[in-house]
Amino acid sequence: MSTAITEMMQAVGKEARQASRAMARATTEQKNQALTHIAHLVREQASRILEVNTVDVERAKKGGHDAAFIDRLTMTAKTVESMALGLEQITTLEDPIGNISPLKCQASGIELGQMRVPLGVIGIIYESRPNVTIDAAALCLKSGNAVILRGGSEAIDSNTLLAGLIQEGLAAASLPANAVQVVTTTDRAAVGAMITMTEYIDVIVPRGGKSLIARLMADARVPMIKHLDGICHTFIDRDADLDLAVTVCDNAKTQRYAPCNAMETLLVHEAVTSAVLPRLCKIYQDKGVELRVDKKTRATLELAGFKGLVDATEDDWKTEYLAPILSIKTVASLDEAMDHIERYGSKHTDAIITTNTATADRFLREVDSASVMVNTSTRFADGFEYGLGAEIGISNDKLHARGPVGLDGLTSLKYIVMGHGEIRT
Repeated sequence: MSTAITEMMQAVGKEARQASRAMARATTEQKNQALTHIAHLVREQASRILEVNTVDVERAKKGGHDAAFIDRLTMTAKTVESMALGLEQITTLEDPIGNISPLKCQASGIELGQMRVPLGVIGIIYESRPNVTIDAAALCLKSGNAVILRGGSEAIDSNTLLAGLIQEGLAAASLPANAVQVVTTTDRAAVGAMITMTEYIDVIVPRGGKSLIARLMADARVPMIKHLDGICHTFIDRDADLDLAVTVCDNAKTQRYAPCNAMETLLVHEAVTSAVLPRLCKIYQDKGVELRVDKKTRATLELAGFKGLVDATEDDWKTEYLAPILSIKTVASLDEAMDHIERYGSKHTDAIITTNTATADRFLREVDSASVMVNTSTRFADGFEYGLGAEIGISNDKLHARGPVGLDGLTSLKYIVMGHGEIRT
């Protein structure tokens, strides 16, 4: 790593740490004023935002990036308005900072409680979507944190412009502009610096593909809030409402293929395969979904006249497709279904379809995932759907946050003790 990059990132870190103290004491009114002003600026500068984004897009096209990448990078008038609306929505969320739990009096006479406080400085490393600059900064701002944003090199012009608008909004609310900083170099060494700057950055939130997150998991010294895979399962139990199962499992797979909460593996109890699989798999094939199946599932579907099935391999059970591909396995029991999820799942989101309360309770207790669901689509594993208003990402770790990460996930708790002159004997 070059000395120049190291010195630049150290300077960014120092400024963020200093700004984090001012953000920790910022009032709700100040934070909402900043968010509202940023929303105004985003709308006011919409044409300029789109013009600058066009430069990024053209550079990415010349660089040979594929259509999906270009689509993620491209901003439209609708994208700009969505950013403004998102900022305004975050102003309506309850500010968690400074909330104190009810004080409990101890035998010594001291009173003990917990206060919700910001994490401090958050580093966010993301790839091609420029709107993440606004979304992530807004959540960090409302939760009283300073943030260092390192977007993809292809979006550098868009991200730099948006960061300038954010800093202008902060200044308008008498908050430090350096509470939100975008790393202006495209040198990858800046990422290496960020993930080791434990003296300045309290947590890293990666937003990107598997290769990015795998690299950070290997090299980071700063703690991370992240998930690598979204290998989500739905199990249709022998006591399932089959009409409900068809509706829910169709939605879980085909409502959108690319999100991390889309179902990738369907598990079906052998007692109901003949009754439910032909109905469901006709829907899948009509929608162009490739079906990768085990031997028992193949036998059931071929008996019903299905063709074009693909034999599932060991790798299929541990693959996040993010595409119109679904692996299906027939199981003999709830225990076999949960064993499969334990072996191959990514601890993201898993669901059961059943009318049996005892079975549902066992599934809820024993499946070790960030979100565990009964009789509904895995596609609901989302901060907005959970009433968080917005999310900075999804975590399948157990510490410090788990599942969709909203404002509370960007905070911590500290003990506060109220005394009256008590001394320990």
